[in-house]
Amino acid sequence: MATLLHVQNLTVRFGRRTVLENLGFDLHAGEVMAVIGPNGSGKTVLLKSLLRLIPSTGVIAWAPGTQAGYVPQKIAPDRGLPLRVREALEAKARILRLGPGEVAIAAETAGLGEELLDSAVGILSGGQFQKLLIAFALLGQPNVLLFDEPTASLDELSEERVYDLLHRLQAERSMTVILVSHDLSVVFRYATTVLCLSRGLTCSGPPKEILTPTALEALYGAPAKFYAHHEEHGR
Repeated sequence: MATLLHVQNLTVRFGRRTVLENLGFDLHAGEVMAVIGPNGSGKTVLLKSLLRLIPSTGVIAWAPGTQAGYVPQKIAPDRGLPLRVREALEAKARILRLGPGEVAIAAETAGLGEELLDSAVGILSGGQFQKLLIAFALLGQPNVLLFDEPTASLDELSEERVYDLLHRLQAERSMTVILVSHDLSVVFRYATTVLCLSRGLTCSGPPKEILTPTALEALYGAPAKFYAHHEEHGR
């Protein structure tokens, strides 16, 4: 597979605090890379640095022609915002100078029906607003999506629908996905490769090699009971 992203010696500091230091990995086209680690290990900082939203040093080399979409973590809609879902998507489409059909494509892919498109952004449920954020990320038809804990504030049903959508995008479009998640069962289910971040510890590789009791205990400082559960079911 072609290399979509090459990262070498990536370092991010905020004043005297070092969040990421000399991080390196390669991501291939069509892969789903899960980024895991305890709170404060730099997962969100990694995504923002890959998108050049924050300053960093080192090498971040995307393949020519790569277009990235980003779904950030925990953005709550303004309940008093007098803006409809369709209008919000159309506004971004105008900024990106996209054709008239791009909004319809992104909305349909994200599962935004006509009724939802005509709803005010401020009245959306958590799951509906997450669909809007995904539609935003899909505008322009990117070939890589970065998701920062996309289901952190959703109920179980909404969470399952979001992950089904991610899986469908990857399967049908061979889309590359970088996914931050605390749910190790989801990581084991969807990821093709795992990047672990922790203070003083970085590891990467296939889930079955990385998500071992020993590695997870070193990463999180406590035994990971989920692994035994999946082993009992042949996972």
